[in-house]
Amino acid sequence: MRPSTKHIAHAKRVFAKNQSMLRTSDAIRLGIHPRTLYSLRDKGQIEQISRGLYRLKSARPLANPDWATVAAKIPRGVICLISALFHHRLTTQVPHAVDIALPSHSRIPKLDFPPIRIFWFSDPAFSSGVATFITDGIPVRVYSPEKTIADCFKYRNKIGLDVAVEALKTYRESSKKPNLKLVLKFAELNRVQKIMRPYLEAMM
Repeated sequence: MRPSTKHIAHAKRVFAKNQSMLRTSDAIRLGIHPRTLYSLRDKGQIEQISRGLYRLKSARPLANPDWATVAAKIPRGVICLISALFHHRLTTQVPHAVDIALPSHSRIPKLDFPPIRIFWFSDPAFSSGVATFITDGIPVRVYSPEKTIADCFKYRNKIGLDVAVEALKTYRESSKKPNLKLVLKFAELNRVQKIMRPYLEAMM
């Protein structure tokens, strides 16, 4: 049975009210029948951004499609490490994947695109230093510059100590009001204060 014109119009309105992007589970929860959803897809009126994530074809192009997709698909995740450094302009590295922090023992998300790297954070490290900004109408969670620097020292064996040191130096030189005491606070939270202290003391 084909969806009625009324159901198609309702589905489009629901998409429009949700930044033109919906996960399958959210679409169904908001009253869109799966048959209607797949009919819209087959007619080319919505496009599949990733597995289980759809967007109105008529919507204007996304300014930051990778982050918008990740935030919509993994709303609990937090942008971290290289990706967060890039966002805060604290690195010369170009991210080849979106770095995402998730709580320890979380289910591994399924995402076809963009490529992601998952890092498991335990509390209180996971929930500390999180800021939210809006891109393409979608809330994106990202760690603050100070928290990100401390995280980079914690994961220095995976991303490189030189990347962490560069970020700390750039933060000190480019920030209008660098808060090195806050950086140290997050370093203590991550238990890397002994590693970071010589670099911090050289800058204070």
